[in-house]
Amino acid sequence: MTTTSLLLPFAERLMNAPAAAYHEQAVMSEVESICQQQGLTCDTDAFGNRIVTVNHSSRAPKLALVAHMDHPGFEAVGPLTETTWEARFLGGVGEAYFQTGIPLLAYPGGYPAVLGKRLADDLRFEIHFEEAPAAPPRFLVWNLLTHGRKDDRIEGRACDDLIGVAAILATLAELNRLKAPVSIRGLITRAEEVGFQGTLLLAESGVIGPDTAIVSLETSRELPPVQMGNGTIIRVGDRSSIFDSRLTRFLTEVAADLQTRHPEFRYQRALMGGGTCEATAFQEFGYRCAALCVALGNYHNCGPESRIAAEYVSAADAQGMVDLLVEAAQRFPECDALAGRLNARLVKLAREARVRLNG
Repeated sequence: MTTTSLLLPFAERLMNAPAAAYHEQAVMSEVESICQQQGLTCDTDAFGNRIVTVNHSSRAPKLALVAHMDHPGFEAVGPLTETTWEARFLGGVGEAYFQTGIPLLAYPGGYPAVLGKRLADDLRFEIHFEEAPAAPPRFLVWNLLTHGRKDDRIEGRACDDLIGVAAILATLAELNRLKAPVSIRGLITRAEEVGFQGTLLLAESGVIGPDTAIVSLETSRELPPVQMGNGTIIRVGDRSSIFDSRLTRFLTEVAADLQTRHPEFRYQRALMGGGTCEATAFQEFGYRCAALCVALGNYHNCGPESRIAAEYVSAADAQGMVDLLVEAAQRFPECDALAGRLNARLVKLAREARVRLNG
């Protein structure tokens, strides 16, 4: 493989930045810092989404990679007493996981707190502090390991979807280093966990031209037949949609070619129906979309026995996603030709069939 190993340090930096829907500022700051250090252009749209660009060819077909910055967490509503606050949970976590006494951290400041009793049906809770926080909390996250490595695993509070964001930045940094003749953007979005809000507004705005092909990057709940450690996943669809057949076939052909040249590269191809990803949101606005993901353990911090736990992914799977994207971006001008390989094979089979079946 020729790609540099930027994914792991980028993932560590991003995962150490706490975030919840509407409160992604720490991740935004880290994204901007990485872009500055890597010589990448990073712009902000009207809604706070970050758009990172590598454009070394005005003639190259346009490609965009999308991933989101937020993760399920609590938004502070207001104080009930000096040491008790009301907060609302934002994101998809089953009710059985909200057990009183779970450790939390409140930001700004990282003040420790614990989950108290439920106040209403819309996932509002009491939050208890030992002492009144010095700064009024704006959001809270689970008090879990932020980032760690164990054998092949990357684990932490928010693999979803900061592994996807790290993959975007590692891919664009590598393409920029290579001065590859590409026209590619990274779309790093906000408030995905509460209904694709940043994604939908970006798609609706027209900032991304309709001729741009979109590839969504996610961590997705490990479901059969997919197995963690067996490679990045070419995601043919999600819970809501099937993605563009030719764009998906292009990624599959690139992955097969890459595996032929580098047998250590592994990939899988599957419908990942555990959730809906940003490809569906863009697709509903008329964009041609495909998706990649890596298998995720403890999806949304939902561990065994209704316990809140750190998420985890395979580092090799995540690096494989970057390897595939770097290759696919450089070969994107061949998209129609590579996707057309199937048609060529079928035409050949039809010719052979005509000989046998006409006699």
